[in-house]
Amino acid sequence: MRKILFIIFLGALTAGAFLFLNTTYTFRVGVGAANEPEKPAGVSGIIGKLITIGEEQQAVIGSKNDIENQQPLAEKPTAVKAVYSTAWSAGSAKKIDYFIDLIKTTELNAIVIDIKDYSGYVAYDIGDPLVNKYKAKDIKIPKINSLIKKLHDQGIYVIARIAVFQDPILAKNRPDLAVQSKSTGTTWFDRKNLAWTDPASLEVWDYNLAIAKDAANRGFDEINFDYIRFPSDGDIADMVFPVYDMTSPKHFTMRKFFEYTRNSLPETPISADLFGLAGIVNDDLGIGQVLEDALPYFDAVSPMAYPSHYAANFMGFKNPAEHPYEVVRNTMATAMARLHKLEEQGMENKPKLRLWLQDFNMGATYDAVMVRKEIQAVEEIDPTAGWMLWNPNNVYTKGALLPG
Repeated sequence: MRKILFIIFLGALTAGAFLFLNTTYTFRVGVGAANEPEKPAGVSGIIGKLITIGEEQQAVIGSKNDIENQQPLAEKPTAVKAVYSTAWSAGSAKKIDYFIDLIKTTELNAIVIDIKDYSGYVAYDIGDPLVNKYKAKDIKIPKINSLIKKLHDQGIYVIARIAVFQDPILAKNRPDLAVQSKSTGTTWFDRKNLAWTDPASLEVWDYNLAIAKDAANRGFDEINFDYIRFPSDGDIADMVFPVYDMTSPKHFTMRKFFEYTRNSLPETPISADLFGLAGIVNDDLGIGQVLEDALPYFDAVSPMAYPSHYAANFMGFKNPAEHPYEVVRNTMATAMARLHKLEEQGMENKPKLRLWLQDFNMGATYDAVMVRKEIQAVEEIDPTAGWMLWNPNNVYTKGALLPG
């Protein structure tokens, strides 16, 4: 049987070889936006859903034989130091072993795993009725509970990442909840031809929070919310919304969502990803993100302080990517001052400012020295804040990390 599968696999690779060699990976680029890899067209079925020989990814067959739900770790790290994993990587036994070795041999103690990414698909066999109704599952992690246990057994803090309002699947199934095009009267798409749902829609909130609750019940230690904003790329003037009234400040809508999320998950650690500039500027960047709106409701707030994503001449630097220490330190110091101001005004919540840091080459080569400068910048401001490293290909610069 293994021989037959191997022959099928080789044939699939042969058919797809030209695609591998001739398809360019594209990344999400924008000020403060995370860079998420897209699978080459025509290849996803070969890599993710067929088989992988030997110690690689297991066949994606669902979670019928998964173990029971897990409990969160009894003790949370004082400073969460994490790396990011796509769902594809999290479904690969070999890749998980790589992460565990990296974390156990360095100062790292946590991992962020996509459970619902920019595609809108949930990555494991969730039983939620609406997810099933909308066929919004693409099972890349066949046994999610077993994965959580494996990581917990190594003392690793496990964070589930959910991309919220950018959701092509929900928008397709519920166009009445999707951002609409004023000119065509149909669903609006951004520059990458991805659809968004209305950030003001209570139904959209509840849909995503049902996924979050399921993840929390399975033993994830924290839920991380990304794409919690209005769209920023594309013909913005062409957008109309089924719920948002087009006149209220956008950040009022996002603040209501932040509060609703906290109230819906009162006992669950939650974190929010914001544009890097949200830690610096006082307006909502046209997308509804204001740092002071998020800080009262989340256990951690994470501006995406990737130096490559700051505009030319930021802080006087022609290429901010070449100055990781200065850019990250400025973002961290400015955001921390705003946090302290809220605390002085009596804010009861005590959130961490846990920045996303760049560990990928864009604008400059990010070697061990460059990545370490980012970490240094954060820890000089607050050694207990923690940080998270982003690399869209999930290959991290071990030399930037202190030994474990």
